[in-house]
Amino acid sequence: MLTKIAVEKILERALTGYDLSVEEGVLLLQQTEPEAIAAIRTTSDTLRHTQAGDTVTYIINRNINFTNICEQHCSFCAFRRDDGDAGAYWLDWAEILEKTTDAVQRGATEICMQGGLNPQARINGKSLPYYLKLVETIKQEFPQIHLHAFSPQEVQFIARLDALKYADVIAALRDAGVGSMPGTAAEVLDDTVRRILCPEKIDTATWLEIVSTAHKLGMYTTSTMLSGHIESHEQQIGHLEKLRSLQKIAIERGYPARITEFILLPFVGQEAPKPLRRRVGRDQPVLQDALLLGAVARIYLGNWIPNHQQSWVKLGLAGATEALVWGCNDIGGTLMEEHITTMAGALGGTCMEVETLSDAIASLGRPYQQRDTLYQKVISH
Repeated sequence: MLTKIAVEKILERALTGYDLSVEEGVLLLQQTEPEAIAAIRTTSDTLRHTQAGDTVTYIINRNINFTNICEQHCSFCAFRRDDGDAGAYWLDWAEILEKTTDAVQRGATEICMQGGLNPQARINGKSLPYYLKLVETIKQEFPQIHLHAFSPQEVQFIARLDALKYADVIAALRDAGVGSMPGTAAEVLDDTVRRILCPEKIDTATWLEIVSTAHKLGMYTTSTMLSGHIESHEQQIGHLEKLRSLQKIAIERGYPARITEFILLPFVGQEAPKPLRRRVGRDQPVLQDALLLGAVARIYLGNWIPNHQQSWVKLGLAGATEALVWGCNDIGGTLMEEHITTMAGALGGTCMEVETLSDAIASLGRPYQQRDTLYQKVISH
């Protein structure tokens, strides 16, 4: 009974614009009673209406994963290969241009470009010039396309190989034409989890430092969480708390850029390396867990990060559509090709037509609108 009253009180206060404490966030995630979960969903959906409106947005974009050769061995990754492995690939400039041309012809406003950490990806022995050439290959031909590229992990990789400061790498990429940074490689921002999940990846403090540096240098970022594997409710809320603090810093210090959206990425384990699969104990995400976490994320972050998205690649289109009544206001992008999650065994598919996305949104009786990477309206011709 006490818990029920506590939950009601937290939700009532959230509706007045109050920021939840870590303990309150954890309490919401611990709820298992249908009535409490329904109240959390309703609160999250009400806040979505207040903070982001009723129009559901989507983006026409393409993923280009330029290589899957990677020096790291994350325990959840079915995408990476060693050089010379069956299935290892590394796109050349012509292939990257061909994929971009096709995307532009199909109406894309964004190319999202990330890849494995390939130590051979250098020009004259240096890593940064290779990445700058990736950017220039696209931007010289298509200056209008928004390049959403290179995660904090890739920034650290370049900086380490070339003995550069993070700020110098980010500024060089920005000046070459990168428009924003994907907030991937975050997984869960808790070093106990990271030591098991991705021991070679950057630690929590480095991820936060690189994203904050990007904001300071005028580069917008997204934010993500890989959920539903070995992390606890406390670690999930700890992750949201770190994102909220990061956004508060950007806003309160008047940085020229900030986090544009929060994307929940439920873990798909079907093809993941066996030790982690065994530990997690299932192959596909649990939809109800993802919906509850997404709803609590809206309640926790929404005053500071108003745009929320669940991944149709991870949850399937029906799951991502359902998330739109659990606090999400964006259904994501067309992607055109998606390899990383698909290679992990996701059932959502690799490409979505605009009509399919807009029909899914319309099925809820909600209006839809094409947006660009920074959440500005795109007027279709």
